[in-house]
Amino acid sequence: MEYNESQKTAIMHYKGPFLCLAGPGSGKTTVLTRRVLQLIGEYQVSPSSILVVTFTKAAAREMKERFLRLSQTASTQVTFGTFHGVFYGILRHAYGLSARNIIGEDQKYSILRELIRSSRLEVEDEKELITDIIGEISTVKTGRIALEHYYSAACPEESFRDIYRGYQERCRSARLLDFDDMLVWCYELLTQREDIRKAWQNKFKYILVDEFQDINKLQYEIIKILALPQNHLFIVGDDDQSIYGFRGAKPQIMLQFPEEYPDAGRVTLACNYRSTKRILEASQNVIHHNQERFPKEIKTINELGDPIEVRGFETEILENRWVRDRILKAKEAQEPLEEIAVLFRTNLGARYLVEMLMEYQLPFHMRDLLPNLYEHWITRDLLAYIQIALGDRSRKNFYQIMNRPNRYLSRDSVDSGEFSFEGLRWYYEDKEWMCDRIDRLEEDLRILKGMTPYGAVNYIRKGIGYEAYLKEYAVYRRIKAEDLLETLREIHESTKGYRSFAAWFAHMEEFSEKLKEQAKHQSEQKEGVTISTLHSIKGLEYDEVYILDVNEGVMPYHKAVLEEEIEEERRLFYVGMTRARKRLHLCYSDEKQEMSRFLEEMKVRNTNFSF
Repeated sequence: MEYNESQKTAIMHYKGPFLCLAGPGSGKTTVLTRRVLQLIGEYQVSPSSILVVTFTKAAAREMKERFLRLSQTASTQVTFGTFHGVFYGILRHAYGLSARNIIGEDQKYSILRELIRSSRLEVEDEKELITDIIGEISTVKTGRIALEHYYSAACPEESFRDIYRGYQERCRSARLLDFDDMLVWCYELLTQREDIRKAWQNKFKYILVDEFQDINKLQYEIIKILALPQNHLFIVGDDDQSIYGFRGAKPQIMLQFPEEYPDAGRVTLACNYRSTKRILEASQNVIHHNQERFPKEIKTINELGDPIEVRGFETEILENRWVRDRILKAKEAQEPLEEIAVLFRTNLGARYLVEMLMEYQLPFHMRDLLPNLYEHWITRDLLAYIQIALGDRSRKNFYQIMNRPNRYLSRDSVDSGEFSFEGLRWYYEDKEWMCDRIDRLEEDLRILKGMTPYGAVNYIRKGIGYEAYLKEYAVYRRIKAEDLLETLREIHESTKGYRSFAAWFAHMEEFSEKLKEQAKHQSEQKEGVTISTLHSIKGLEYDEVYILDVNEGVMPYHKAVLEEEIEEERRLFYVGMTRARKRLHLCYSDEKQEMSRFLEEMKVRNTNFSF
């Protein structure tokens, strides 16, 4: 195989630290595997002293398989592994740990669920809060932050600290550790035990790190310790593709590498073998707006290619319908649907398209689990209102909505399996102002009964005051009200076109069943169009890529406020663009905010076609 000069420089590097900046589609995996072969074959390095580390088991397995094919051998003593796998191995040797000591996800959720319930936090979506708290626990551990100096965004400080301490105590007493504990324990072991530290330094004399831009501070500190004293540390990555800030990955770690290792060699793999000239030029125009990056110019020897298509639509539904029609045409033309990817900023953004593809029986698979909008607690609230309006009198549904918004109704006011307005009035007979509230609720429900689904949800939002309740709840939970209001808007939009509640209910049930069926076959089915978030698509490539909802507030995401957050959003968009080999389509809708600034930065000349 022929290698370009930059690739040769990286492959031929022998000793000491080295920084290999690898742009998208530049052959970084080839360089990594070929360098390992070079170390063994030309420089007589023992295979058992080489460690190649990356972030996922799939990536480590693929790299090992490629190395075995390259070296034409059936096995190797080179260690190919993930960070957690390598660190677990170190801890296993030191402490005699086994797989039984690693806490399972179900176990973790169960412990945190108990702790949250005992904290008496008022929570609408317990699962979402648990996910948020897991992320914050990880931040505290991997950032080595003193608990008293950490301020939770998920719940009040004292509640978070109590939950954190309770979780740690439960894990300790059961001799369990999570993935973040592996990092903390490994770091402490290597810094405190010189004998163990030296043993592993003698074991791994040559360390290669893939996807270095995704590393967090604690992982980096451990790798630096292992690389001592020779510092044969070879890192490969692209600061422009650092998109996991929520996991602690920061491009600054990579940017500071030359300062920490002033004698480090350095090369840029600047030839993109994947995309057309037009796609590459547009993506470069976007990413050059970031300030925190290594300056680099990526080129390609590929053809000019088709113009990048930029389309604006009046509504989100029209945007998704256009993409569906394009997929239909591709299927009719017998083009391989596996070469098409449709990308979204968040997994919830894919709902419209998934519904349309299901309706038309177009094959697709998803790289992310699509949350069922119709199982969201906001949907449950709206349905409870409607079902009560239609005559349901179950205590369960009444509890769901009695104080959303707050009417100061007591749960004790319903003493049986069903409620009645007469019973409520009797309970509050000495409180005229409470009876007025009960009368108003009954009147609101009477009005709802005669409405269409769209009108009913609108009345619950505005007339009953549910939207104001969501804003109050967001303040209490310290979350952005925009997220809840966006979910409410999505639910409201889903009611369009249904003239009766029965028809809307039937649609929700049918969609939920199809979604369960899709999830069941997700692991085995890889045929059809790929639907993915921008985060989950990194490392993959397709002939044709559609990126939808390229609007302000989506790309960049409305949560991104600080300049460093905007820069990460830009890198995320860049990752999406550079997945495309031949054709790239960028779509936005006028019903959301204006089109994204990233389209302007790409140097779009009109709203249909550019370049």
